Amino acid sequence: MPDRMPMSRRAVLTAGALGALGAALPLGAAHADSTTPADPATTAATGSGKPRPSAPKLRFRADGTFKVVQFNDTQDDEQTDRRTVELIEKVLDQEQPDFVVINGDVISSGCESRLAVKQAINNVVWPMESRGIPWAVTYGNHDEDSLPESGVDEAGMLQIYRSYAYNLNADNAAGLTGTSNTLVPIGSSTTKNRDAFALWMMDSGRYAPDAIAGQDFAGYPTWDWLRMDQVAWYREQSSVLERRGGRKVPGLMFIHIALWEHRFMWWGGVDTRTEADAARGRARHGIVGERNEDECPGPFNSGMFNAILERGDVKGVFVGHDHVNDYVGDYYGVKLGYAPGTGFGAYGLEGAERNRMRGGRVFELSEAGDTVSISTRVVYARDLGIDLTADDQPMEPLPLDPAQQRV
Repeated sequence: MPDRMPMSRRAVLTAGALGALGAALPLGAAHADSTTPADPATTAATGSGKPRPSAPKLRFRADGTFKVVQFNDTQDDEQTDRRTVELIEKVLDQEQPDFVVINGDVISSGCESRLAVKQAINNVVWPMESRGIPWAVTYGNHDEDSLPESGVDEAGMLQIYRSYAYNLNADNAAGLTGTSNTLVPIGSSTTKNRDAFALWMMDSGRYAPDAIAGQDFAGYPTWDWLRMDQVAWYREQSSVLERRGGRKVPGLMFIHIALWEHRFMWWGGVDTRTEADAARGRARHGIVGERNEDECPGPFNSGMFNAILERGDVKGVFVGHDHVNDYVGDYYGVKLGYAPGTGFGAYGLEGAERNRMRGGRVFELSEAGDTVSISTRVVYARDLGIDLTADDQPMEPLPLDPAQQRV
């Protein structure tokens, strides 16, 4: 593999476009540039990251199994490429999951009204909703691209998501950076009122601020990062789960933007970039899958991976953001991996290969006493009889139900 990947996300967006978007964001909608750590007592009282009380409760099946599907970067407007919906539906029907996460960049630019935002969202969540499958989303860097035209920010989108019967997104926790950081426990198949597993869905933000302490980010990655109060929130809620259950509860974490540790794992080091380094990383960490694009973390290491090592409960961190990566490995006891881009309307590989990587990631969980084993694999559009032609195939928006018409 060459020292530099053939594609970089930073080539897709210009600094001017980023500046225009940042200027359009309402003050309260931005991912905080600096934060005061949330008081756990305040957070618990005003929104602890749990879904609304009427939301479905997750539980392992009677045979001790549970299946999660991760889609990523559906990333389109209200005229969603029809193959995106076809892929979601075929994966759902084949895999019969118990829970689905769309891990960021659910929609993108092109939505010129609130109605268009609702339709773009509805196109990609209705396959789960119509099948009665619980689901949630995380937020990515593109979800507010239509904000200047539509007037709908992430908070407004959260109202739309939470209007669906099977959505499990939490309301915002007071004083906590990000939109809808969510913790969803999965109940045991054998013991009532016992948490057997946890699903963590974190908002990794959008873009770095223009400057900090008078210094700009020229030469550094310009994406956002998990903030320290989010790391503290994870540690606190993890401890709450442990105290409540008398043991650490294993789990998976979903965030849109990769951690720096994803890149370190692939290259087998911090400052290494040769094929020999990558081969060392693949061998040591058991990496399988493709890397066709640079990982694109923010300019700072969030510390989340260190917190995960300290707590010892999260067994995997899975991301998207970089559409043409689908690899997974074991990084010092924690699975780090990608789901490939799901949306046919977003960028993919170059030329005729554009849609070869479209797919979703499947997680199969098996409960055995206090432990839960995890296996994971990718399901591709190319194996489901879906047209991979490198073109755009927009569809008419799916009809909205009354609850979504009203919100």
